[in-house]
Amino acid sequence: MILLKIIVLTKTFMLAFRSLFLFVVWQSLFIGCSAPKPDSLEPLIEGIKGRFAPDQRVALFKVNVNRREGSLILNGETTLPEAKQALFDSLTASKIAVIDSIRVLPDTTVGEKSWGLVTLSVGNIRVAPDHAAEMATQLLLGTPVKILQRAEGWYRIQSPDQYIGWCDERVLTPMTEAELAAWKQSDRYIYRQINGFVFSEAKDHSRVVSDLVLGDLFAVSGEQKGFLRILFPDGRKGFVLKSECRQYSEWIVEEPKVDQAIETAEMLTGSPYLWGGTSSKAVDCSGLMKTAYFSEGVILARDASQQARYGEILPVTNPFDFQPGDLLFFGKSKDRISHVAMYIGNGKYIHSSGLVRINSLNPQDSNYLEYNVKRLVSASRVINSLNTEEIVPVKEHPWYN
Repeated sequence: MILLKIIVLTKTFMLAFRSLFLFVVWQSLFIGCSAPKPDSLEPLIEGIKGRFAPDQRVALFKVNVNRREGSLILNGETTLPEAKQALFDSLTASKIAVIDSIRVLPDTTVGEKSWGLVTLSVGNIRVAPDHAAEMATQLLLGTPVKILQRAEGWYRIQSPDQYIGWCDERVLTPMTEAELAAWKQSDRYIYRQINGFVFSEAKDHSRVVSDLVLGDLFAVSGEQKGFLRILFPDGRKGFVLKSECRQYSEWIVEEPKVDQAIETAEMLTGSPYLWGGTSSKAVDCSGLMKTAYFSEGVILARDASQQARYGEILPVTNPFDFQPGDLLFFGKSKDRISHVAMYIGNGKYIHSSGLVRINSLNPQDSNYLEYNVKRLVSASRVINSLNTEEIVPVKEHPWYN
């Protein structure tokens, strides 16, 4: 009898323990469903990012998840309202409640002046709001930009090629949409020499107001003794030789000429390589391509890996089938492109590597580079792809016109 009682009590205890264990497990699962761990949302966030903003150089979607006092908080920033909406639609469908602290840029620090014009001959754009930060790209005088954020003497901006970065507040002049529209209606000229100067008076060798580089764009308020009286976005004034400039309205209607783009690139031969350089002062490899084609009124994507995605993609089985003006891409693979050059004919190409120089695909030439030939993985033709994604004529870009 005693033994039987012990067995019954033992079974009762085990059943009670099992019930308690199942209750704890069930409660844990229930809580997990209603308040998931922050890291459990990461796949969803990464999926939205991959769908809407796979390239963070041109579209931001940076979202973090934190837990505070039992609540999940989403914070971060994005330039894509539609991406944020897609994220919250997914969360709602999954019955996951969160607190929204995601900023959509432009944010409130910008105010009505959400546009700007570069006011220096060349403006340096960095990856972070710090002069010690890596230079990402450069923008020329008169380039219209979208201002996304302001922070302690810096602006986060987006350029006409969609590239996102930070610039010192003295690089540009903020504008309202109406002020930018007025600038678009002004009498504008573009600088057509590799480099030059703006003078304080309508004569050579007077005091220098600013330097100029190829592609600088400015408003003009008159003419005097063969000089144009130009207006900088920040209010400065000066004079530049008219013979060194071209009226914007005439420049943009001309059809791009490959031979002229090549000539521009060749005029930069010997110029130093500069990481992020995108002007005739100094260039990196993709900056040389942008400078050459912008001189013909064509805006290319910023980096070599981006430029390789667009245009008419060409086979590289026979390098001598290329046409002048084609872009040649080098790297470990098509997915790991690290360098770009422009084919100029007869097996030769021009590129910025240490300095702007010409090399050859032909083993018989003295400037043949076997190293580059082995890394040639892709090529594209720009001139047949105008008005396609990321190959935009200036005359068709709404920020300029």
